[in-house]
Amino acid sequence: MQLDRITVAPGGTHHLLEGHALYATRFLEVLKFHPPGLAAARGEAGSFHIHLDGQAAYAHRFRKTFGFYEQFAAVTDESGWFHIHPSGEAAYPERYVWCGNYQQGRVPVRDTAGRCFHLQADGRPAYARTFRYAGDYRDGVAAVRDADGLCRHIDLEGEPIHAGRFLDLDVFHKGFARARDAGGWFHIRPDGLPAYRTRFKEIEPFYNGVAHARTLDDHSALVSESGDVLHWVW
Repeated sequence: MQLDRITVAPGGTHHLLEGHALYATRFLEVLKFHPPGLAAARGEAGSFHIHLDGQAAYAHRFRKTFGFYEQFAAVTDESGWFHIHPSGEAAYPERYVWCGNYQQGRVPVRDTAGRCFHLQADGRPAYARTFRYAGDYRDGVAAVRDADGLCRHIDLEGEPIHAGRFLDLDVFHKGFARARDAGGWFHIRPDGLPAYRTRFKEIEPFYNGVAHARTLDDHSALVSESGDVLHWVW
């Protein structure tokens, strides 16, 4: 069965397939199905995951469960945050104060000291460094915030991919990443250098070579990959 054909019913108590209930059970809350065919659900006894027929995938109950990504799901119970396998068993013994979702064999976590870093699929840290913030990986690159408050891009081993450091930073999307310095928002190339000299109050990722931006004097515009205004929206 194609999981993307299954939707969450209005009210969030069960799932629908082509407008019809997928099973008879009703829950307090359900989330979308993800491979390997499991969805997070919450009942009177707690949170867990269900199969396509609405039956529980395992006996244990958690405080909160999230969707499976790369065969791991983030959960939380009285011991903290961690990840489980589809069987409901913990993927590793450590506990954290927050966990993200696995992407490209890496997942961001935050420990009790407020340190952020990424785990590998075996639950071990992917590198020795820690950060004030660590985001998801995309195409082998993640944005992190260092101890000095500045942001940079790192590779899967935690090493910087360029020398650029910024006040705010996003992951790369179609060859460009949003960044902010003292002058405002702009885009950078994979080498960490600005794609153009203009700065904006706000800017979005490029969509087919065009990005929506708000200028420093508060006008809305569509801009090119060279930072030129293509069209004034208002």
